[in-house]
Amino acid sequence: MKTFVVANPKAAGGKVAKRWAELYLSISSSLGNTTLRFTGHQGHATELVRQAIHDGYERIAIVGGDGSINDGVNGFFDDSGEQINPEVILAIIPAGTGGDFSRSIGMSDVNPEQALRSASVRNVDLGRMRLSDGKGGETTRYFMNIASFGSTAAIMDKINSAPKILPGKATYFWGSIKGLMTYQNQRIRLRVDDVFDEELRVNSVAVANGRYFGGSMKIAPKARLTDGLLDVVIVGDVSLGEFLRSNKKLYKGEHLDLKPFTFLRGKEVIAEPVDYDPVLLEADGERPGQLPARIDLVPDSIRLWAPWDRAEAG
Repeated sequence: MKTFVVANPKAAGGKVAKRWAELYLSISSSLGNTTLRFTGHQGHATELVRQAIHDGYERIAIVGGDGSINDGVNGFFDDSGEQINPEVILAIIPAGTGGDFSRSIGMSDVNPEQALRSASVRNVDLGRMRLSDGKGGETTRYFMNIASFGSTAAIMDKINSAPKILPGKATYFWGSIKGLMTYQNQRIRLRVDDVFDEELRVNSVAVANGRYFGGSMKIAPKARLTDGLLDVVIVGDVSLGEFLRSNKKLYKGEHLDLKPFTFLRGKEVIAEPVDYDPVLLEADGERPGQLPARIDLVPDSIRLWAPWDRAEAG
């Protein structure tokens, strides 16, 4: 099988570059002979993956964090939003700061070679966003894990601009604290299919295909990549103190019954700002734009190679 590897040497604060010899041994043991390209800028993985699929590669392996995965997955689609070749297989070698998506596919805290030894291919769902680019235009982006808006996007800006000195979980936790100290909850109108339509003040809203975000917060514990649904978790008008009080349960995925949280499921989510201040949006750690946004599910759209027994155990 012709395999094209896209690696982000800057992932995890540059640790991918430092560990490359070790990572390449795992990759070559798991995937055989490959063609390798390193990314050099944001959006480069999209370009490289798109060209590789046009060139006839049958499997794309992405080495990096959630942002690298997001960038690469968008390369499976052309500029018109059409999938270039639905038969191409995606493999993921997690090597980023947060590694949240890897937790949903059974590849967290395990040697990639060991994990991929028991891997198989399944079709998984993708999220698709049509949103404001913040410059008067509209953009379309796909995501594998979670899109969210409100405080989470503002926090992500702080994390992405800060040096990656601490481990992933600590980086996201302290970034959250610093972000929430200055963030003001915002009013939005939120619609989920025909089951929910309200104006409300929120801290943030997560629209989830995977289960984890924010450096291992199990924000959507019931989400599955193959169930044909988006899990929507609304974090209401909470203060920093309320966030800290629910923190332990949030990491364990035991928070959905707590007062600040509302849980919904659907296939389409429409969100609009009510006030004049922009409501920022992030997806898989990347910042593509802001509300208004329409987010829907594209079922069975990517063939993902993963150790599914481990994934379903988590």
